[in-house]
Amino acid sequence: MHPKALLDACAELVRLTLTFEHPADAVVSRYFREHRSLGPRERATLAETAYAVLRKKPLFEQLARSGQGPRERRLAILGFYGPRDFLKSALSAQEKDWVDACDAVRPEELLEPQRHNLPQWLAEPLKAQLGEGFWPLVDSLAQSAPLDLRVNALKDKRESLQKELAQAGIKAKATPYSPWGLRIEGKPALTRLDAFTRGAIEVQDEGSQLLALLLDAKRGEMVVDFCAGAGGKTLAIGAAMRSTGRLYAFDVSAHRLDALKPRLARSGLSNVHPAAIAHERDERVKRLAGKIDRVLVDAPCSGLGTLRRNPDLKWRQSPQAVQELTAKQTAILESAARLVKPGGRLVYATCSVLPEENEAIALAFGAAHADFEPLQAGELLARLKVEQPASLCSGGADGQAYLRLWPHLHQTDGFFAAVWQRK
Repeated sequence: MHPKALLDACAELVRLTLTFEHPADAVVSRYFREHRSLGPRERATLAETAYAVLRKKPLFEQLARSGQGPRERRLAILGFYGPRDFLKSALSAQEKDWVDACDAVRPEELLEPQRHNLPQWLAEPLKAQLGEGFWPLVDSLAQSAPLDLRVNALKDKRESLQKELAQAGIKAKATPYSPWGLRIEGKPALTRLDAFTRGAIEVQDEGSQLLALLLDAKRGEMVVDFCAGAGGKTLAIGAAMRSTGRLYAFDVSAHRLDALKPRLARSGLSNVHPAAIAHERDERVKRLAGKIDRVLVDAPCSGLGTLRRNPDLKWRQSPQAVQELTAKQTAILESAARLVKPGGRLVYATCSVLPEENEAIALAFGAAHADFEPLQAGELLARLKVEQPASLCSGGADGQAYLRLWPHLHQTDGFFAAVWQRK
């Protein structure tokens, strides 16, 4: 595609994503479906340009004021993914001078909102939590996330998959914490690989893998993934159970569970039972009360731990939406806890970085449920032979109470998990 045409397409996609009517990934996917002639490089340029604008929206909007032409074009120029000489071949002489001036602006010359590129309601609690760690987090959120894979332990070993990927020209290294994880460079076409079609690998962030590991489901047990969604953690749990026992994948969205079906078919698992429920107090849930060995509640949340992948969330979420979510999280955890039998394990998790969705929910649940004994996440991870477990945790007297993952510290999405055992 000619540079000018590609820049015009970038500007159009930027315009569509900035309406915030739909999630950015859905907008990008729809754009690609409607423009099937686009090649892989053009798609990468378009998607990464749109995401760059979402990541640095306050900065680019400030810089765009000094430019001319349509706003979306100015933003697309600033966020353009690709060589600067390629971009400049699509620009007028005036635009070239303008973009050079913008590129010359140093971070220390910017006001804080243009440096951290976060809404103020989100920046303040993150500063309070992290102190000096706030700016390293900001730097990590300005980057795209790495691509992590989970090796299906039911079918293959990590080392053999690593060699197989290398033969396909894909460099993969073992993730530092998850025993099932591989981190790969770039974004290769995984769906064309035999390893993918035979169900040996699944795309899954290392942090998400650690949640499944923390549940520590055993062979032959009765297990529930209470908010299963498309089933990424369900599949990891099922493989850990060696396809034995019974694993229920509950979700209120039948559409999301439908996305699990092809993945389940590839996985080779026969112990997974997907079931759409009307709400957290559904009759199917009541019938299993007190019968389940392990329950994972990966609760609906703000998703603010995934900003490297979903930068639009910081502009689409609000304090009011988070407050509504905390009420829902409390109700879901309350209902899911009823499933756990004496001696059973309950894990509450989110992919949020906000204390009100995490520690506050866990503390309130613990205060209201004397029959649930909190377990130290750090101790559990150590028993599972996870490397440097203490570095993955926070909270409590010794900082080991909860799993607490951060993009800038662990190169994962932001995750939280609290664990209890029913007395």
